[in-house]
Amino acid sequence: MKKIVLSIEGMTCSACSNGLEKYLNKQNGIKQAQVNLVMANASIEYDEKVLNIENLNEFVKKAGFRSLGEFKEIKIEGKNKKEKRKFIFFTILAIIFMYIAMGHMVHLPSLPWIDANTNPIGYTLCLFFFAILFMIYGLDVLKNGYKNLIHGSPNMDTLVGIGVLSSFLYSIYSMVLVINGDHAAIHHLYFESAAMVIYFVKLGRYLDGVSKDRTKEAIQQLVKITPDRATIKIEGKEKVVTIDEVKKGDIVVTKPGERISVDGEIVAGKAHFDESFITGESKPVSKEVGEKVIAGSINYDGYVEYKAEKIGKESTISEIVKLVVEASNTKAPIAKVADKVSGYFVPAVIAIAVLTFLAYLILGYDFASSLTVFVTILVVACPCSLGLATPLAIVVSEGLCASNGILVKKSEVLENAQKVNTIVFDKTGTLTYGKLKISEVKNYSNMQDKELLQLIGSIESKSTHPIGKAFTDYLEENNLEILEVKEFGNVTGYGIIGKVNHQKMILGNAKILDSFQIENPYKKEEENLAKKGNSIVYVVQENKIIALIGVNDIIRENAKDVMTQLNKNKIDTIMLTGDNKETADKIAKDIGITKVISNVLPAEKTEVIKKLKEDNKMVMMCGDGINDSPALATADIGVSVKSGTDIAMDSSDVILTRNNLDSILKLIHISKKTIRIIKQNLFWAFFYNVLMIPIAMGLFQPLGIVINPMIASFAMVISSLTVILNTLRLKRLKNV
Repeated sequence: MKKIVLSIEGMTCSACSNGLEKYLNKQNGIKQAQVNLVMANASIEYDEKVLNIENLNEFVKKAGFRSLGEFKEIKIEGKNKKEKRKFIFFTILAIIFMYIAMGHMVHLPSLPWIDANTNPIGYTLCLFFFAILFMIYGLDVLKNGYKNLIHGSPNMDTLVGIGVLSSFLYSIYSMVLVINGDHAAIHHLYFESAAMVIYFVKLGRYLDGVSKDRTKEAIQQLVKITPDRATIKIEGKEKVVTIDEVKKGDIVVTKPGERISVDGEIVAGKAHFDESFITGESKPVSKEVGEKVIAGSINYDGYVEYKAEKIGKESTISEIVKLVVEASNTKAPIAKVADKVSGYFVPAVIAIAVLTFLAYLILGYDFASSLTVFVTILVVACPCSLGLATPLAIVVSEGLCASNGILVKKSEVLENAQKVNTIVFDKTGTLTYGKLKISEVKNYSNMQDKELLQLIGSIESKSTHPIGKAFTDYLEENNLEILEVKEFGNVTGYGIIGKVNHQKMILGNAKILDSFQIENPYKKEEENLAKKGNSIVYVVQENKIIALIGVNDIIRENAKDVMTQLNKNKIDTIMLTGDNKETADKIAKDIGITKVISNVLPAEKTEVIKKLKEDNKMVMMCGDGINDSPALATADIGVSVKSGTDIAMDSSDVILTRNNLDSILKLIHISKKTIRIIKQNLFWAFFYNVLMIPIAMGLFQPLGIVINPMIASFAMVISSLTVILNTLRLKRLKNV
């Protein structure tokens, strides 16, 4: 299966996105398709053996829309400027049109050749000319409405199209009567209504476009972080090239004050780098040969050469953008409810409008009055606000999370995070920094400590576990050589094995001793080390314990505050670790964790998560994204506390790029606010339609409450504007 995100043109409301989504999901070869109205794209998972991009583009076309190809970047400015100029022009035109059409009603001066009383034919032809201009302006609306009706998925444009064309065609009929001498037919001209409906629909669409573009700003800012050009070294000479010309393996140069162009590894030089846009750490990080650099980070003070490793879509920034865009394409359960309702809503409105039209005729109203009610119902019921209520809030929240270093892969996380009542934390690298140091050595061998630690460090250098880093750091600090290791192996959850200087060595926790049936006479020493907060490494040489090493970790500085806040919010906190009970209990007590489950293997962590879910807990699992992958995938929400460099490899639902536990509190806070905003939006959208449709039907006419198509179209804009402004209140959470 292959996944692609296509940019889509022509979607205007949730009925559009729903129709396209349903159509795509019916096609053979498509496993799953999710269409995003706000981002104007479709995420499609398909079988590449059955379909290709051309087939997918054709499906989109047949559904009544246009595929602009694979999503590559977010473009905002160019299209907006063009739309703005066009909108300003038609705003001026609309003012002139309304002056001509209605000025005489309030006794405003008018030109003799287009005066309604003295020259009805000139007046009628002038209105017709202006109406034609607005019909051309709204041609995209009319086309989309027609295409969606033909494809069996009527949408907002269908409602507008039927209403506008009905008014326009009836006005042409009345115009013919006026030209043939029936000047009384001038009172049955609805050219200005048709034009104003088009104008207000385009106004609403322009405002929607502006608000949608604002929601993309956080993503666009990430894209702008990467420079457009790079300096590469070719045969000892420097050459400035565009970013697209950089290839994997190229040696790229960066000087003080410049940004890193592509992800890579330093091959020469040393410098301090600002990576705050990824890590949130304001303090510059010192990096030298062999260490990784991230595209967009700023070189403060050194000349560095680095080998390009990840370019284009593979770069960290591109992966972040991709994750945010893909997340906005997934749908939260609350969004699916709104989509389902709006999918039935449009056909229901058309049916109501037709039945009301017929009822008016049967009750003896003239055709013009019946038509006015028909058009008013269609226009006032356009589900713009309903279509924007959920997706706009989700996209704003996605951008808000991204700007706070929280990458949410599925939008359902934004709905579920506020329901979480249990958070399970891994210890090493999550509650602690994972920067372990050797704190105590119990040496039972004939070797000196340095010699012993050189053997251990050589084997640990083959491991990726944080404990291994403590030993390799020791070798580096003491200028000790890494010895050759043979027959290296990993004993999952227990430790590692290897042969150094022809001696077989086993390193790991107490469980590894049982695995190899090794007698343990040092349980008391282990207990004493553990009471001091150490993680214990047993060192076995030729089936005999020769040392116990105590390794200490540093607790994250804000861990205690985060646990305090979670406990205040009545969220249970659990530490789930493979470490021994004494060490785990000490750290848990220091930071305020309420429950500890220790001495568990990665597979056993998964069983713990399953048991919590069986007890009807909404579980969030927070781990390092590597050893905890099964547990992260099993939890309702998997959160990975990890740096941005390996962003694409994480299997969690959420990635905290800033390695800060505060981000969990921020995620829950954003989730609560987002769901509150969505519920408010849905209330106002439904309330508007429930209120306005009966008014449009004329049910409140005895009370003197009536509206016409022009007022209906303006009310539709106000409804959408209410939803937009309410959603943009989320922007206030920028510094949560």
